[in-house]
Amino acid sequence: MKIEIWSDIVCPFCYIGKRRFESAMEQFEHSGKVSIEYKSFQLNPNTVTDTTISAHENLAMHKGITVEQAKQMGDQVTQMAKEVGLHYDFDKAVVANTFNAHRLLHFAKDFGKQIEAKELLLKAYFTEGKNIDDLNELKNIIEILELNSAEFEKNMSDDQFTNEVRSDIQEAGQLRIQGVPFYVFDRKYGVSGAQSADVFLQTLSKSYEEWSQNQNQEALNITKGESCDVDGNC
Repeated sequence: MKIEIWSDIVCPFCYIGKRRFESAMEQFEHSGKVSIEYKSFQLNPNTVTDTTISAHENLAMHKGITVEQAKQMGDQVTQMAKEVGLHYDFDKAVVANTFNAHRLLHFAKDFGKQIEAKELLLKAYFTEGKNIDDLNELKNIIEILELNSAEFEKNMSDDQFTNEVRSDIQEAGQLRIQGVPFYVFDRKYGVSGAQSADVFLQTLSKSYEEWSQNQNQEALNITKGESCDVDGNC
């Protein structure tokens, strides 16, 4: 069964939701029969990468609030993150456009390492204060994943995976996804936000039960007669 997750790297609830979803998966007895794909989403595609301002200042400008109010919002979400074992440091966070980071996720997906890449990108932004729009920082992540950094750099210079990122974002619009994280279970059930592990587990169980029943149904009730097959037997 496939689960698709739309999220953005600079979304604090996406990292928290990731941990809660992982907790649900650890409790789900059929987790080995579930595949997970991360889909691209940009909360603010017009963000200009700027290392001269803080994340607090950027949030204040974006929401029309004071820097102090922005810091208070950051403190609240930092406490939520701590409850699931995450350490957020918004004082170090670098204001960055996430488009190239999403391209990295598509590159890593081709090698079966998308989930690992997602974790490294989230940690780089929220904990380590790395510029996730910087090519060298992205290449470091590629090297940690033991992938070919020269091939990745060529992909970046050739604008590879640009269409894939845009396609994900367009698909989110078609599904009327307006906020992230957003989880889609077997294209039948959607869960919005960093829900509790119990909510994820309930949706996992329900969607998997229906999916498995469909897998067990014979697609066609066949009445056999004289015929020829692809091996030349008639």
